Amino acid sequence: MEKTNPDYGFFRVATAIPTVRVADVEYNLKQHIDLIRQAHSEGVQLLTFPELSLTGYTCADLFHHTPLLEATRQALLHLAEATKGIDMAVAVGAPLSLGNRLYNCAVLLGDGVIVGIVPKVYLPTYNEFYEARWFASGAEIPDGSWTELSMTDRKGKRISQRVRMGKDLLFDFEGTTIGIEICEDLWVPAAPSNRMALAGAQVIVNLSCSDEVLGKHAYLRRMIEAQSGRLVCAYVYASAGFGESTTDLVYAGKGLIAENGTLLGESPRFETEPQLLVRDVDIEKLRVLRQTQTTFTDLLSSKVQTDFHSEYYSQPLPRVNGYQVIQLSRLSAPDFSQRLLRHVTPRPFVPSNDDDMEARCSEIFNIQVQGLVTRLQHIQSKTAVVGISGGLDSTLALLVTVRAFDKLGWSRDRIIGITMPGFGTSNRTHSNSLGLMQALGITIREISIKDAVNQHFRDLGIDSSVHDVTYENCQARERTQILMDVSNQTGGIVIGTGDLSELCLGWCTYNGDHMSMYAVNVSIPKTLVKYLVRYVALQMQAPGAAQATAVDQRTASDILLDIIDTPISPELIPTDDKGDIAQKTEDLVGPYELHDFFLYHFFRYGAAPDKILMLARKAFQSEEYAAEREGTYDDETIRKWLQTFCRRFFQQQFKRSCLPDGPKVGTVSISPRGDWRMPSDAWSTLWRGE
Repeated sequence: MEKTNPDYGFFRVATAIPTVRVADVEYNLKQHIDLIRQAHSEGVQLLTFPELSLTGYTCADLFHHTPLLEATRQALLHLAEATKGIDMAVAVGAPLSLGNRLYNCAVLLGDGVIVGIVPKVYLPTYNEFYEARWFASGAEIPDGSWTELSMTDRKGKRISQRVRMGKDLLFDFEGTTIGIEICEDLWVPAAPSNRMALAGAQVIVNLSCSDEVLGKHAYLRRMIEAQSGRLVCAYVYASAGFGESTTDLVYAGKGLIAENGTLLGESPRFETEPQLLVRDVDIEKLRVLRQTQTTFTDLLSSKVQTDFHSEYYSQPLPRVNGYQVIQLSRLSAPDFSQRLLRHVTPRPFVPSNDDDMEARCSEIFNIQVQGLVTRLQHIQSKTAVVGISGGLDSTLALLVTVRAFDKLGWSRDRIIGITMPGFGTSNRTHSNSLGLMQALGITIREISIKDAVNQHFRDLGIDSSVHDVTYENCQARERTQILMDVSNQTGGIVIGTGDLSELCLGWCTYNGDHMSMYAVNVSIPKTLVKYLVRYVALQMQAPGAAQATAVDQRTASDILLDIIDTPISPELIPTDDKGDIAQKTEDLVGPYELHDFFLYHFFRYGAAPDKILMLARKAFQSEEYAAEREGTYDDETIRKWLQTFCRRFFQQQFKRSCLPDGPKVGTVSISPRGDWRMPSDAWSTLWRGE
């Protein structure tokens, strides 16, 4: 599991909200330099300031005065000098002229030079805004334009720099491409960032000066999240704060960083001190998502031109989708393995708050139910047969089946729940399985598998004292045979109970619990199953919960909560002397919360093992996780089970290649007919570091 990418595909970005003195360029320059130094100490690679940050946004008619504009040009050259040797790109806002026109510009600086200037295209001139009074739209600047910035230093030496200026510029740091918007650009129907993303920009920065109006900030946050999701990009937004407020308007200072629809961080508003918000965005993840989202790539222009060259830009600039791409040297990365500035949840399938949890569980449960309703109605099944073990998976499958029958208006006695005690069945699970079926008002059958399995052992000459894989699988296949035969006997179908995590690890018996006629849990990871069961249990406890005929809601709820607390086990090894569970799955195959974490990042984003290992350390060795779980996983443990995951995922693909139908409920699904097509004989060498 050696590191395959020195930066793990991350890129560190930041928003800087300085305190501002309107029209005091020298003061504002010092504020910028202080924040640049602070950001550099944080390892920031791209820093974004607000719109017109060097002068202040509210200068109004002062924008037409020569002293302000001259001071701005000199400040830009000073600021560029301040970036020399710090290996960081900095985007600042400034008013700049080209010919006889003045433009509201974003200026990208780095390594001592001004890299490029992007003018604002859409100028708000409505309500409280009056930009067209002072600025021209950048849309009128011909592509391929240049401007020259110059100043005289204290020794009387003339310093000047010729700079590319235009709305058609992107900036590429050896694979990390940056596009620049300015405030209103985000709000228009056809945002420039749409085309920027299609031209390859994974990071969009927005230099803004958005005043505070009741309800506006919440709307803005949703818009930024949505834009980052629609464009599969990172969106870095910096808006002016303290000192900018004047006359009728209040500016609170807003720094927001979003990635692929999720807000990574937000700076506090209404502060009087400078604010710096730093986050690490996952460029590698964005690349993978764009590659797999074919409707995104279908919009890409395949035409790439290289059409100009200059003494300043040492290489010709390619034009992609109408944009000139300025190629720059790679920005050296901080050590992300030591300090990763983004939250990594240890349970990526599980919502972090109660409101989201209830909404998510409701939606998932309804998807499962609707899929089963469609199948039952289509084939006009007379019954549904479910094997009830007293564990989480079979419980969830039964709850889904009960809800489906209720939705169809079918009697619950047409649901046949079968508990099949074997050599490892514990008193607790046996009692819970019978009690739950009775409380839910379904038909109950109990069929012991012991005699049949012992006969099978005798027929095959198997020593029943040897508790090997054959001993276990004989029991699993006997149970499946009973379920299949009862379904034939009663004109029904077998409802599968196995979950996503088990199938990814191959922790199921081929043609045993691996098989069914409709698998309702096939897309539900183990870490989410218990939350779905708890969701149903709490619904039953809620005041005014619907009371169905022959259903004891309160008893059912109590049993469900006890099932949630029962250790996960296939119960194929004899119980201990007290009749309790002796075989615990997670002792054998590893903790499911680790495996679900590995699965999410491996499947969803194509992450390499070294990156998964680094992310797992961040998630499972944090103080937050330690406080919640009273302990953490050490490196050795994480490595061990990650190796197990990679090995089993590849070795057990043959089981997933012939899965029964089942509803897709999330972005991670391993149906061979849908989301996951993989040869059964692929080698895991690259993923196991062998």
